[in-house]
Amino acid sequence: MTVNRSGQHTATQNAPRSLLDRRISSGERWIFSAGFNVASGMRDTSRIDTELADIARLADAGARVAVLSHQGRHKDGSAQHLGDVAAYLSGRLGRNVVYVPENTTDSAVEHSHALVPGEVALFGNTRHHPGEEVNDPALAARFACLGDAVAIGGFSKAHREHASNTGLLKYLPGWAAHSLLAEVERLSPWSGADPSVPSLAVLGGVKPEKTLIGLRSFSRAYDVVVPAGVVLNHVLNALGHQVGDSELGEKPERCAKATEEILNSAAARIHVPSQLVIARRSEGSFTDPREINVNDGVPPGFAIVDFRLEPWLLELMREFCNSGCRAVLAGTPSLFLQGFRHVSTQLLDWVSAPEVEAILLGGDTVSELPFDGSTSTGGGSALCYLGNGDLPVLRALRENAAMSWTEI
Repeated sequence: MTVNRSGQHTATQNAPRSLLDRRISSGERWIFSAGFNVASGMRDTSRIDTELADIARLADAGARVAVLSHQGRHKDGSAQHLGDVAAYLSGRLGRNVVYVPENTTDSAVEHSHALVPGEVALFGNTRHHPGEEVNDPALAARFACLGDAVAIGGFSKAHREHASNTGLLKYLPGWAAHSLLAEVERLSPWSGADPSVPSLAVLGGVKPEKTLIGLRSFSRAYDVVVPAGVVLNHVLNALGHQVGDSELGEKPERCAKATEEILNSAAARIHVPSQLVIARRSEGSFTDPREINVNDGVPPGFAIVDFRLEPWLLELMREFCNSGCRAVLAGTPSLFLQGFRHVSTQLLDWVSAPEVEAILLGGDTVSELPFDGSTSTGGGSALCYLGNGDLPVLRALRENAAMSWTEI
């Protein structure tokens, strides 16, 4: 096995070590930390597809590859077994990928040792363990028993300090998968770009990081921010408007407090619609749609499902097209899949213009919206990187490279 000889963690400013620069020898035991968080039914496999080349490179060189990934959440019981993912990997890699439902038992470790050179096995969902999302060191140590080195992929979880990514890097030497570094490179035009170029960010969807990370960072760095989805609901709440039964997502109190702070200090111009489309909400379905003025408030039993862009923003978007601009669309702006498509279609048409350098962020956003331009499978990770210029996983990889490791 591989051990940390010095125990010292000294961060450097160098880029993480790339897996492409590591010579792979036949028989080496590798863990590949992936981000296969795909919905049931495998409707969108983009988060798997981006990592196939890295796994194939390891296996083609004769490595014995133990793949770890997450799906769903432990706390709400949505974490499922990954047998369908193993079957998909087998077809795409052109080799049999065994599914091992466990990942910390003695049996799982024995199975990792029994792999032959070039063999790939997908081990159980890391989120079956409550310690995964709190970065439990004991859990990470058990994961580390599945290999002697680790390749960190899964850009979609690179903003999270979990046992199966940053935790593993405390116990094994690690390299950044090419898929991880390629995603970072893909985002570069929207991070630290020329401030003289007009910029607009749309923040939708339901995840709290759209508010806690996206609204905070883009309200400082971009010219215009268009809140949508849960972000819009929090903005309207903070401004004193009634939002009825509109979705407030996870961490509503934290997001509400953050929204008030951000609105008080925002440098960007924040779009607040005067016209909302609402619908009656009942057990996940939406009926009886109608349009209201925001000042009238959303009545109980109704939720915001769409909205109208203000004339000042439509005019500014036309001006941006004339001069060229950059845009980020993170999260679906309206309930597109439920048929409420007005603002989503309007914004998609605009970001598709050749004068707009645009990117769509997040697996759900990319799978839901028809767009042929640049995309990133990482929603929260992309927001974190664009806002902070770094990610917890990148920092952990740099610290890992500075450690002194020895093979025993």
